[in-house]
Amino acid sequence: MTITLLRPCLEWLPAYEQALIQGWSPNADSNNGPQQLMALRADPERFLHELRNSTTVRQPDGRVVPRLPAHDFWISDGEFCGRISFRFEWGVKELTPTSYGHVGYSIVPWKQRRGYATEALRQVLFVAHEEGFARVQITCDDDNEGSRKVILANGGIPDGTFPHLTRPGHRKLSFWVPTHAR
Repeated sequence: MTITLLRPCLEWLPAYEQALIQGWSPNADSNNGPQQLMALRADPERFLHELRNSTTVRQPDGRVVPRLPAHDFWISDGEFCGRISFRFEWGVKELTPTSYGHVGYSIVPWKQRRGYATEALRQVLFVAHEEGFARVQITCDDDNEGSRKVILANGGIPDGTFPHLTRPGHRKLSFWVPTHAR
């Protein structure tokens, strides 16, 4: 299996749309798939532009906050497999309180448990290193065993927990993951 990271582009937009149709959500913390599908169908080029250039992001609690700079990628094995992004602020190693971590990812259900997220994260850690980061913070839900394993497989070091903003009774697990040069 060869996993590659692609910048979102018109060529792959039909595959992204198909994943949304099949119920996948690019956001692991809230199901924004239906909203994305509606926006994509209304104006594909504008949707792609907003995906790449939006200056704001809607939080799981509904608040709209400034979007951090990010390197966004679609994950491919020849087919669309999901998305991963590295969020950061130039010159700042810690994140704002509105962000759950430097890296977020979501794999389509029919490609899960095959190592796609582990490999995509490994590749994004190179990107983070190139941006000057020696380590990045990554979080996952306390009941997301798969994501916890992905983070640990990439050298994640546990760094406590904090309350989950949209799932009462749950917590977010926090990890610091070292980056690597290519």
